[in-house]
Amino acid sequence: MFDPSALAVVGASTVEGKIGYEAMANAARFDGPVYPVNPSASGELFGATFVPSVGDIDDDVDLALCCVPGSAVPDVLEECGQAGVGAVVLYSSGFAEAGTAGEELQERVVEVAAEHDISLLGPNTSGFLVPARDLRCSFASGVEEIPAGNTAILAQSGGVAHTLAYQSRRQGRGVSAMVGLGNRANVGFAEAIAYFDGDENTDAIVLHVEGTDDGRGLLEACRESDTPVIAYKVGQSDVGDFAESHTGALTGDHELYTAGFAQYGTPTVDATDDLLDAAAALGESPTPRGPNVGVVTAQAGPGIIITDRIQRAGGRLPTLTDDTQERVDEILPGVTYADNPVDTGRPMPEFGEIVTAVAEGDRIDIVLVYELFEAALGLPIDELDGLAERVGKPVLLATEGIEETMADERAALEAAGVPTFATPERAADAAGTLARYAKLQADQAATDGGRGRPATGAETGGARR
Repeated sequence: MFDPSALAVVGASTVEGKIGYEAMANAARFDGPVYPVNPSASGELFGATFVPSVGDIDDDVDLALCCVPGSAVPDVLEECGQAGVGAVVLYSSGFAEAGTAGEELQERVVEVAAEHDISLLGPNTSGFLVPARDLRCSFASGVEEIPAGNTAILAQSGGVAHTLAYQSRRQGRGVSAMVGLGNRANVGFAEAIAYFDGDENTDAIVLHVEGTDDGRGLLEACRESDTPVIAYKVGQSDVGDFAESHTGALTGDHELYTAGFAQYGTPTVDATDDLLDAAAALGESPTPRGPNVGVVTAQAGPGIIITDRIQRAGGRLPTLTDDTQERVDEILPGVTYADNPVDTGRPMPEFGEIVTAVAEGDRIDIVLVYELFEAALGLPIDELDGLAERVGKPVLLATEGIEETMADERAALEAAGVPTFATPERAADAAGTLARYAKLQADQAATDGGRGRPATGAETGGARR
């Protein structure tokens, strides 16, 4: 499904605005053959000649995008199975989310897929993206603008999946993949997590979960994943009926889900922005050894916000060792506040040296830096470049200023592997998620009798990649 050599668009249409047209428009960007399939059409569409059925394609097609009404899906799947197609995306709705008749139709679809060993994405999905391959199997507009990154988005809702992908573009991050799971006929959370855990382009996996009838499979897949997984479980209020009509699954008891994620070593967040921020922090950084955060701020007010929020998010701010405090005082005598957080009053020329001193402190597992951008002083790029890998600790930076003025320096930090954030709150929440992740992993390792996970990040002195 996610690495095909050729694909077919079944129900391709020449009518702009129809799913069959929009899906073909996006799929045509793929760097391999794309075949429009429609027995009622002739001529070409996006440079490819129409064929009447999948069986008439003189090529090995791995993936079919099914743009036909739900009632026609079983027959299309039968044709795909006989043609040796191994994966199908089912866009149409009217299945398990739509009552008894829809449940019966979905059961029939699953039976046909099982008979031919076909992996199904959906039904009731808007598809998926793998930008690095220009594999854009979605009918939504604008998906061609979503850049490649290192976060895999696995969302129960196709709408949320695309929302997250568009947000990732706006944040300048991008995705390794975006997958709308829909009704999860036979490809669900467990299968998708396992696949992207083995994907060399994915360094973090984020989940949007409404509900699932295979909670244990989901949680075990999270636990077994060497790639960090972060989850957003929706449904704290009573949205059960609405959610069931959406993707055919009740939201379940929210507290049971969040407790289960915690027990299996997966931190949870409460917003889409938080998902992507946590993914940036975990995906770009060494794995933290523990929850102790060292804060260096050039302004006291944002530092107070960060200090408060980190502790509420699950992090700790330990007192710096005497050696670290003495080193800070030697670098910048009379610093406004030399403990944790360290407050320099403004981004002095020695600011990067202060960050290095705190990062090298024995009591610190995670470093968070905040400064308002001053063009004359700039960001401490040279000092932060390679610092996280050298000390084996995540180093995050939040800054604000005139976007155009600081764009190049912020981009240089991101290129150096330093996750950057636009507000003190978002940076603090990301640091808090790192702290919770470290604690949950330690608890999980203890529960597993010391088995834990393979050494990553801090243990090996570098980021996962």
